[in-house]
Amino acid sequence: MRHEAIRETYPDVVTIDGEAGAFDANGNQVTLDESLVSAKQAELEADYTAKQYQRDRAVAYPSIADQLDQIYHEGIDAWKETIAAVKAEYPKP
Repeated sequence: MRHEAIRETYPDVVTIDGEAGAFDANGNQVTLDESLVSAKQAELEADYTAKQYQRDRAVAYPSIADQLDQIYHEGIDAWKETIAAVKAEYPKP
């Protein structure tokens, strides 16, 4: 997540080497303000953690094909119940 934080904090950075540093498109080293990078990394990590329910739901939902099949065979209300059950199991924070 550190690389994402660097890229979001310094949009001109195109290459990041863990040991050598960050470089722009011309190969010039970009001086990083570690406090800015750390703050952005903390923000990205908090956002990632806050959206855990989305990742859990994505795995728990039936495939689109199965959802469409359920709508066709059982009706929209049965499908809504299936989706509601997943949302209830993995609620938004």
